Amino acid sequence: MNVGRGSGIASRVAADRHREDDTMNVRIAIAAAATVAAASTLAAPTAAAPDDPATLAAPDIDVAAVQAHLDALQQIADENGGNRATGTTGYRASVDYVTEQLETAGYTVTEQPFDTFGGESYNITAELAGADPSRVVMLGGHLDSVDAGAGINDNGSGSAGELATALAFAEANPNPSVTVRFAWWGAEEQGLLGSSHYVDSLDAAELDRIDVYLNFDMIGSPNGGYFVYDGDDAVEGTFNEFLATRDIQTAPTTVGGRSDHAAFEDAGVPIGGLFTGAEGTKTEEEAQLWGGTAGEPYDPCYHSECDTTANIDPTMLDNMSDAMSYTVWSLTAPETLDDAA
Repeated sequence: MNVGRGSGIASRVAADRHREDDTMNVRIAIAAAATVAAASTLAAPTAAAPDDPATLAAPDIDVAAVQAHLDALQQIADENGGNRATGTTGYRASVDYVTEQLETAGYTVTEQPFDTFGGESYNITAELAGADPSRVVMLGGHLDSVDAGAGINDNGSGSAGELATALAFAEANPNPSVTVRFAWWGAEEQGLLGSSHYVDSLDAAELDRIDVYLNFDMIGSPNGGYFVYDGDDAVEGTFNEFLATRDIQTAPTTVGGRSDHAAFEDAGVPIGGLFTGAEGTKTEEEAQLWGGTAGEPYDPCYHSECDTTANIDPTMLDNMSDAMSYTVWSLTAPETLDDAA
């Protein structure tokens, strides 16, 4: 998750950071499953009912698989100057790793190059075709780190959770009602450059295809909380619905323009996402609700050299990755499962 911002976004972020400091010391407005089934602002698709067989078939994301991807990103950083920042060999190796994993699973991967302050960077996208190719449910997270460390929570966690989800979906071989598009963004830490470039590259018709964009930036904070973006009602409700099945109470959060959902939201695309906290301080009430240490940052290694594989809460990473899978599966309402290999 970015603190600084480039170009036209920079002036907005200072205000967003102050607003997040207020909102991240969250009013614990707990969203119980019975109270979160608000009407959707999406034209479609609607979330499947909890007892829908298609929903129940949503792939369970093995946290060991997510952690294996984090181990790989850590190794990449260790072998490339200690980080995976945009413009470095560590970032290029991260792109190659994600691409290889996706291609092995059968995805056609697109790399989108774009210019940054330090040279060229890349976005990655891959799609699971749906019955209605004119409509897309999209999810993403940034793949780059800051230059101070390996960036394993920020944002290896979101990147690895999304990669594990994409691979699990490919193995399940569903026939979703709409196309599912996975994205990994470059140069978020330089000012949301990758996601902004991507949105700017879409014409009106392509932008209109995207029913919703879901963002996953920091989902394994070691002193974290279960925060759900205060975005589209149907998406927020579906995240909450799943986490409630694990007796997890959530709190809404407004992250302003601090991550890659911002460009989509500014373009009028409904958004949602999950977040476990950055440099904000955990409250006493939050510690009672979720455990951890009150008065300490959600992520004490935020943008620091100690953001390594040791800087992850595996239980939180597991729950948030499964919530990602459930929500994407529900919103795309798979109609059939092809048992063929």
